[in-house]
Amino acid sequence: MVILRRRVRGALALTKAEQDSGQPRLLATAELVQDGALYEYAVLVTPLEDDLLAIAQLYRDRAEAENVFDELKNQWGWTGFTTHDHQRCQIMARITALIYNWWSLFTRLAIPSRHTEATTSRPLLLHGIARQTRHGNQTTVTITSNHAKAPAVRQALEAVSALLQRLAQTAERLSLQQRWCQLLRFIFRDWLKIRVPEPYFSPLTMLPNCRN
Repeated sequence: MVILRRRVRGALALTKAEQDSGQPRLLATAELVQDGALYEYAVLVTPLEDDLLAIAQLYRDRAEAENVFDELKNQWGWTGFTTHDHQRCQIMARITALIYNWWSLFTRLAIPSRHTEATTSRPLLLHGIARQTRHGNQTTVTITSNHAKAPAVRQALEAVSALLQRLAQTAERLSLQQRWCQLLRFIFRDWLKIRVPEPYFSPLTMLPNCRN
């Protein structure tokens, strides 16, 4: 048995179960001061014989993997379908997974330091009004964001656009598969811990983070 604890910082929500339904009801929030010591605990029962840090990291990675399936089910509609046709269900499940993968890659390109779930990333990057104009045989799409973090969103999307344009201009000698490999290595550079990116991306080693 392994007992882990992590210090809690910030605000806590106080809840109380209702007598009629048993569902928790929000009462208030408690703000913790910096000197206050409050911890949250996790108890792991495992047959593993690894050291403490290895077990903690293993279960943390397992939780991260389970969060992906939770996101797919609750935020992307991967909870099931009304039809009893196995082939149609399989096609819809694959389409949902494909869209989820594409969106995850795009958001990683805009916000490289962390994974953003759909409930956060879709309002952040999709809440905007687009207008298309044509002048001098050129088509321009102007997007006006309605999000409170519109300046940070604009900076991130401009960086993504500049990155893709630079890749198309400077990597012409690479095949399509090689371009994809380089682009994926750049997207996951923080996760892969790549310190020196490819020369195609040297001016764009740091994309803005929408949290700042």
